[in-house]
Amino acid sequence: MCNRRAFLRLSATAAAGAPWALANGLDRAPGLDRSAAKVAIVACRSYGSEVKAALRRSLDLLGGIGSLVRNKTVTVKLNLTGTNFTSLFGRPVGESYMTHPATVTALTALLFDAGASRVRLVESTNSHAPLESTLALADWDVRALAALGRVEFENTRNLGLGKRYAHLKVPAGGYVFSSFDLNHSYADTDVLVSLAKLKQHVTAGVTLAMKNLFGITPNALYGDQAGTEDATAGRGPLHDPREFQHVKLPGLRTDATSSDPFYRVPHIVADLCAARPIDLAIIDGITSMKGGEGPWCGEVKPIAPGVLIAGLNPVSTDAVATAVMGFANPRATRGRSPFEHGDNHLLLAEQAGVGSAELARIDVRGLALDQARCPYT
Repeated sequence: MCNRRAFLRLSATAAAGAPWALANGLDRAPGLDRSAAKVAIVACRSYGSEVKAALRRSLDLLGGIGSLVRNKTVTVKLNLTGTNFTSLFGRPVGESYMTHPATVTALTALLFDAGASRVRLVESTNSHAPLESTLALADWDVRALAALGRVEFENTRNLGLGKRYAHLKVPAGGYVFSSFDLNHSYADTDVLVSLAKLKQHVTAGVTLAMKNLFGITPNALYGDQAGTEDATAGRGPLHDPREFQHVKLPGLRTDATSSDPFYRVPHIVADLCAARPIDLAIIDGITSMKGGEGPWCGEVKPIAPGVLIAGLNPVSTDAVATAVMGFANPRATRGRSPFEHGDNHLLLAEQAGVGSAELARIDVRGLALDQARCPYT
């Protein structure tokens, strides 16, 4: 077992030459207008050639991403929930509960078209294997992805290719965590993209661009086996610490004593999105599932909203996506749909200053909400 204090930490605020700046109030893309919450909804019915065209249109509706990504390193957080690639509804997992390789290929190509110098694909998996090997096992065409430009892959479950963890503080101190220790990929970058699916979540109500960041916490520090770089198990200590009293979570507030997963998960999501802001949120609602976040959730069913949703603010993007799913109030409090069981991480992030979840304050472009709405209940 490894002593957590022996882990070397990299302060993103002090790292010489580090591109990280947004968490410290600096705008890494001064030419980009962030004054208004713009969210695009574009129709897309299949994972064929229309994905790239639909995604390009959604980014154009936002005003383009050239000023955000040109000559920059762009890190894309995938959503490979569970990473066991269990087929659901007799379809590939990308059509139900994981990021689809077609959306990744289209996005990567568009990022290079917009001038990105490097694209890094990341996820914290439950495997010791490099991320590209895991993707290949899931029938992703890794070679085709790598041929698009300077593409990197990293399994962020531990230190990975880094020599020390990045130490990112939560502005204003956070709800549950005052800081996080993360794989270098999340600090050694200019732009972070969250590429998520349009899904419900048993604990969090919905899992979209913001909840996708729950997976940036390294298993080696925040998982069931925390304390060893070989850790691959899930994040039980983040959900409910009672069975993991031996785990010392980096950055945990001393006054964060609740063991209720329906409190902890949404508050931690809000903390993560404040500590490591999402610069571009993209939500795949071409096809998905309803009733939960994966095949382990009991009675789940396929659904085909036929849309891609994109925005520059994750709270606003998730709010629009929540409305597309048929939930009238993205700012609903605990006990109200879709947050019947727990707190609302969109509202918590809004209260922490990450962005607005109020639909009236969001500039929805492309399809109107009434045109895009596809009820999940």
